[in-house]
Amino acid sequence: MANVKGNTSPKKNLGVKDFITVGIFTAIMFVVEFACAMLGYIHPVMVAGLSVLIPLVGCIPMMLFYTKIEKFGMITIMSVLIAIIMFVTGMGYLGAPLIILSGVIADLIAKSGGYKSFKKTVLSNGIFSLWICANYFPVIITADSYRKDLIDGDYSAEYCDNLFGAINYKTIAVLLILCFVFGCIGALIGKAAIKKHFEKAGIV
Repeated sequence: MANVKGNTSPKKNLGVKDFITVGIFTAIMFVVEFACAMLGYIHPVMVAGLSVLIPLVGCIPMMLFYTKIEKFGMITIMSVLIAIIMFVTGMGYLGAPLIILSGVIADLIAKSGGYKSFKKTVLSNGIFSLWICANYFPVIITADSYRKDLIDGDYSAEYCDNLFGAINYKTIAVLLILCFVFGCIGALIGKAAIKKHFEKAGIV
């Protein structure tokens, strides 16, 4: 990202520092997702709103992460870690292919710009943000059992009706588009925030 960082030519192999960086920012993004997901307790429509909330709330840490990327694999590894975290926290494995695929493609896009092109970073972050829709796969693919689990967990029938009304086979395409669009918007906001606050403070 020429406008955000001034790094030297990227080395080929990932080092310990790179893995630590990936781990730190993956943890931050998990906290962002968890905090946004809590809003789903207020109203089920807020669960669908994750496609907008996570890219916006997480825009600054994601753009800070992009300033640290100099080698291929860091975004891919983050996507694998996110897939593992979602599995461990009970979201299953249904969304894992989408998460990892979006990470690999986002990595390739960023690499095509030498990790310096901000335009490529915006596109990369938009594609990477598609992973958020993996949260919806259990709702869509295992709708009957998921609904039963919600009812058994003391959620009301009205809550379930609203949730499945907002997230289903008919709306998933719209949710994917929202993830991409707000991923791109988030990149623009994050870059502006970094330029205004972090660069002036000498942090990046």
